[in-house]
Amino acid sequence: MSRAEETREPRGHHQGSDQAPVASVQPAGVPSQGPVGLADTPAQKVLRARVREACAAFGDAYWRELDRQRAYPEEFVRAFSQNRLLAALIPDEYGGLGLPLSDAAIITEEINHAGGNAGTAHAQMYIMGALLRHGSPAQKRRWLPPIARGALRLQAFGVTEAAAGSDTTQIRTEAVRHGDVYVVNGEKRWTSRLQNSDLMLLLARTSASPPGDKTRGLSLFLVDLREAKGAVRAEPIRVMMNNHTNAVTIRDLVVPAEDRIGEEGRGFRYLLDGLNTERILIAAECIGDGRWFIEHARDYSKERVVFDRPIGQNQGVQFPIARAHIAVESADLMRRQASARFDAGVSCGAEANMAKLLASEASWQAANACLDTFGGNGFAADYDVERKFRETRLYTVAPVANNLILCYVAEHVLGLPRSY
Repeated sequence: MSRAEETREPRGHHQGSDQAPVASVQPAGVPSQGPVGLADTPAQKVLRARVREACAAFGDAYWRELDRQRAYPEEFVRAFSQNRLLAALIPDEYGGLGLPLSDAAIITEEINHAGGNAGTAHAQMYIMGALLRHGSPAQKRRWLPPIARGALRLQAFGVTEAAAGSDTTQIRTEAVRHGDVYVVNGEKRWTSRLQNSDLMLLLARTSASPPGDKTRGLSLFLVDLREAKGAVRAEPIRVMMNNHTNAVTIRDLVVPAEDRIGEEGRGFRYLLDGLNTERILIAAECIGDGRWFIEHARDYSKERVVFDRPIGQNQGVQFPIARAHIAVESADLMRRQASARFDAGVSCGAEANMAKLLASEASWQAANACLDTFGGNGFAADYDVERKFRETRLYTVAPVANNLILCYVAEHVLGLPRSY
């Protein structure tokens, strides 16, 4: 008899041992909903069920075929616009649902949890944030009602440029004022969904930055792409997932001065104001992805029998799935804290960034555990694992690389010297 066998006690008997038993109060196969105070409210449970019902019309086969064709989810966007789920953050006075960000995050989470891709949803939600928070009353009356009912789409944001990369203060696209209009020239990269949007939020330089403040001199514009008349040309960039992104050339684009958002020269500050929204929504999508991977790995490992036993009986299969589940649930707590602080109107920059980092890394951990569990079948398109695997990988890099989040936390939370 081995020493391990000599010291092993029957399950449930730990008398005389310093090690406490591993207690389980959560029914098997049921994901936790966080501790008291962080669980869904009754209204949020209703919202979650509503989103799941809407997603039921767009199953795995729908998203798989879109991925094969690299096609835009037109039917999905139309349906979610008609039921106003894409207008979650628009106040009800303009035809939206008037929900807080914590509720909007449930929408993006559940879309990904159902096997879909919430890119179009989070894009419209966070891009319109600049209009919601900094637009004039006249701009809100003009644009928000048609966006809310789905008559107009605002899903494109022209920010990034090839030379500037993550250093947005170095962008070169220029907007020169001539009386009541601006004339814009420049180039953008990674501008997604341009061909499927009616409107685009555009960041351009309107003046040189004053000494000591390189964030000044940039302005935000709401561009009506229907009126662009060839001044905006897009060249699609094929990427590893079904994401409709582009290199964009802007030549002599005329934008009415009345379509500038907020004050001239303060666009960078308005941009930063919306980044917390984006990070929280993407964290929620990653939570949804992570749960999709974990549930599929769990179910497959219980059904797949090799060597006369389900593979999920092996600790080498169990442990990575369990670790991924723990990581996803932990990230969800930070996501909930970040969204709660956002809705309360208090500082949430650190929490939003940490939520995005934790959730993106947890979903990637879950993706790897799921692919390993499925083995060769995980690479087959009809199991959908490889599609979701490619999609969730994006979020450790975009919309901000996790290393930049570490720089932010090091400097602004821990007080370490600035590294870039």
